[in-house]
Amino acid sequence: MKIASRFLLAIPLLILSGCWRMQDTTPQLNINYPAAYVVNGESNSVSIIDLTTQQLKETISLGDASMGGHSMGGTTDQIMWPHHIYLSPDGTRLSLGVPGTDLSGGHSGSMAGMKGRVVLLDSRTGKLLANQETPAMNHNAAFSPDGTELWTVEMDEAGKALVYDATTLSLKQSIPVGEEPAEVTFSSNGQYAFVANGHSNSITVIRVATKTVVKTIPVGEDPVGAWPGADGKMYVDNEKGQSISIIDVGTLAVTETISLGFIPGYAAFNPVLNELWVSQAASGNKVVVFHRMNDVWMKAGEIVTGLDAHAIAFTKDGSLAYVTNQGAGSVSIIDTKTRSKIKDIVVGKKPNGIVLKN
Repeated sequence: MKIASRFLLAIPLLILSGCWRMQDTTPQLNINYPAAYVVNGESNSVSIIDLTTQQLKETISLGDASMGGHSMGGTTDQIMWPHHIYLSPDGTRLSLGVPGTDLSGGHSGSMAGMKGRVVLLDSRTGKLLANQETPAMNHNAAFSPDGTELWTVEMDEAGKALVYDATTLSLKQSIPVGEEPAEVTFSSNGQYAFVANGHSNSITVIRVATKTVVKTIPVGEDPVGAWPGADGKMYVDNEKGQSISIIDVGTLAVTETISLGFIPGYAAFNPVLNELWVSQAASGNKVVVFHRMNDVWMKAGEIVTGLDAHAIAFTKDGSLAYVTNQGAGSVSIIDTKTRSKIKDIVVGKKPNGIVLKN
């Protein structure tokens, strides 16, 4: 049936105004307590867990989750399928990478014409501060160590790291990296940015101060992210390689590789216990704990969490771990000393990224 052209022209305007009207009328929150912020990809929301009571306290809606699917870079400012989340160094803002498609089944591959987004939220009120489209699909958006910049990637065969002003979200610089980059992260000393190049099976190391590529390091097959440890190492989860490559930040060389035998979702270092925790993604429902013995990482135990375990975040004292379970729609709270699960908290659908403010 033929539709009047004026009606077709009105559709984008209605969607756009509806999106912003929803954001403007959402009651502002008052998150003045220690909190965990959990990104729910399918629910298109951020769940707020009170770390004191260990209860779900609030939910920040990012838009109409019923739209589903993926954003092909149209004229709207829709936020769909948000992924990882970061807290600014001063604790006032949250940054989200928005690939616009479901990454719970695997992080590699993108679609032609796919656009991503970088989103900023006020960490106390949940208010939307900025929403910027990126030239191609991305995975995360991480604050630079000084909080003045947001780094993300252009997930394409000709991959790029993109550096935005953290206040205006204006593009400052584009840096060529490897093929199909995924996450961009920073070393704990703030000196380097590490970009995981999924199709190149490598990590591009960029000096933060000069925005210049220092080195490209071969790792395992299909790396997703290089996760920083307080021990001066970066822990790279290789999805198809089912392994962890360990890079020494001082020498920028792989010093060790841990064979897992399962698809890793995330790797997190607990400096208090000197342990490496690796979540089992896809059909897995556990976190595997490795302990350093005789200068080698050895498996020390397993903890059952929930289906498709993903991101891991430790409290400052290292006593508790919070694990998102994409398949279960929950967050598991773990006592790290006893390696026992305290409870599961139901959040939104397909929770992936998590960050703690404590």
